[in-house]
Amino acid sequence: MVRKSTSAAAAVPADEAAPGAEDVYVTGSGAPAAMERRTLEQAIGLQIRHHRKLMGLTVAELAAAASVSTGMLSKIENGQISPSLGTLQTLASALNMPISLLFSEFEERRDCSYVPAGQGVVIQRRGTKVGHQYELLGHMLGGAIACEPYLITLTEDAAPYTAFQHEGTELIYMLSGEVIYAHAGNSYHLKPGDSLLFDSGAPHGPERLLVKPMTYLSVIMYEKD
Repeated sequence: MVRKSTSAAAAVPADEAAPGAEDVYVTGSGAPAAMERRTLEQAIGLQIRHHRKLMGLTVAELAAAASVSTGMLSKIENGQISPSLGTLQTLASALNMPISLLFSEFEERRDCSYVPAGQGVVIQRRGTKVGHQYELLGHMLGGAIACEPYLITLTEDAAPYTAFQHEGTELIYMLSGEVIYAHAGNSYHLKPGDSLLFDSGAPHGPERLLVKPMTYLSVIMYEKD
């Protein structure tokens, strides 16, 4: 929804605005203004930690892959030291990403992720369940909040699983098929067009797969740390 106003706080008709006031367009969101930028060290550490977690790696595993100590990696992720370019290169290589992405949080530009139809990245993580396919539809590199949009497909050989549990907030929007979706001891019958927004720190997941195959959009949001 878009509304026309002279400030983000209230909508004021154009004919009632003060002389010379400019009309601006804002969304219906109540999101606050952007926070001050982090230091370069903090921005680099944030990106390394975020991509490490995205790949399902522990600090020790990434440190071993990049041939650095776990203590050094911990300090880098917390923005406590300025790593050399050589160290950043080995970390970027271990994370399978260009080194330039490590600096993206510190750049002035704002991110935009465009993924053509059918070209999302299929994610395979430790613990991925048989018949549960995750296609990452976009990835925002900057900001204090991580947002992971997935197209999830449950194929004919998929089985129910209600023990998913992770930090953040999750939105599910049902596209096709039908499922009984469990969250925190409650059950919800989701059909195409239905949505469910919940605290993903509680156990959740598909409890009964009524019509397979099924697809739904899952957007996971959490604070980067």
